Amino acid sequence: MRKIKTYNNISPVGLSRLPADFYEVGPDVADPEAIILRSANLHDEAIAQSVKAIGRAGAGVNNIPVDDMTSRGIAVFNAPGANANAVKELVIAGLLLGCRNICQAWDYVNQLDADDETLKKRVEDGKKKFAGFELPGRTIGVVGLGAIGRSVANVCLSLGMDVIGYDPSLTVEGAWKLSSSVQRAKDMKEVLKASDFITFHVPLNEHTRDMINMETIGSMKPGMTVLNFARGGIVNDQAAVQALEEGQMHAYVCDFPSNVLKNNPKVIALPHLGASTREAEENCAIMVADEIRDYLDNGNVVNSVNFPEVTMPRGTDHRLAIANLNVPNMLGQISTMLADAGINISDMINQSRGDLAYTLVDADMTIPATVVEAIDNIEGVLFARTI
Repeated sequence: MRKIKTYNNISPVGLSRLPADFYEVGPDVADPEAIILRSANLHDEAIAQSVKAIGRAGAGVNNIPVDDMTSRGIAVFNAPGANANAVKELVIAGLLLGCRNICQAWDYVNQLDADDETLKKRVEDGKKKFAGFELPGRTIGVVGLGAIGRSVANVCLSLGMDVIGYDPSLTVEGAWKLSSSVQRAKDMKEVLKASDFITFHVPLNEHTRDMINMETIGSMKPGMTVLNFARGGIVNDQAAVQALEEGQMHAYVCDFPSNVLKNNPKVIALPHLGASTREAEENCAIMVADEIRDYLDNGNVVNSVNFPEVTMPRGTDHRLAIANLNVPNMLGQISTMLADAGINISDMINQSRGDLAYTLVDADMTIPATVVEAIDNIEGVLFARTI
């Protein structure tokens, strides 16, 4: 029976993809082959030697020490796009909250203390303070054109907005899913100069931290509304507050409150609601459970953030999976060892990703444990396992 350890509350709908007859799943599982989690921080956790895979029921993997896991030959999976609709809907809500001053107007009404007749008069007198503006004809910059960014860009077009996108890592596959009406920017400065709104959909790393800071704010179109439903740290809070006070920014709408942002009348800070829908939690859990199961049972790699994508239909009952450093003559050594043991290869696939390579081999007969151990002991091999 395979063992899966869970952190956080993972949707039962997703965990049901791991049949109880073959999988022991729960938070107290010892010596697990895999971990499934949401936001739990693994950076300070001792990851058991038994672990072969980690699955994040969401898109970002900042809470997982990916480099360390790669060096140990542990595949890390995520669920890209599974929560895209939930985040997209909240971004659109953020656009409306920002341009129509809805939260400030709501707060104004809740602070009124008067009889109904006086209340009506004060409402009419006060509504001019909260006059907003409409979306059609305005430009939104979308930074990051992955599953969520593309979804936001496409729906903004349907709202009558002009869209300019920036993503130096945009893939051909991703471009096919993006409307041809989206203008592509060559750099962030172009986005900042052209946009009335800007929304971020990128991971937090050394390249994206403080993308909005005192320097980049100077390139902004005056009166911009900034939306951040990606990660805290992409927008520098202190810089944002200063830009709001100086009138360079109209509003800041985000999912990552801080003491710097709290109670600022031009900030709408929500408690990390981006993917907090039942549908998104279920979709993420289903996707990552399927990925973990396929990897453990078949060796296939889909939606890994550190391993190359490798899938091969099962041709026999005798499969070998190998992860190794991406250096010359690895396949030669592996093939020679199998041939010397009299094992015929019926099918084989090898892919690399940066410094890592991954190979699946289907053989015509059982691969002896001694051969697997010999391959595992080749210098540069991270693991070799039969499936």
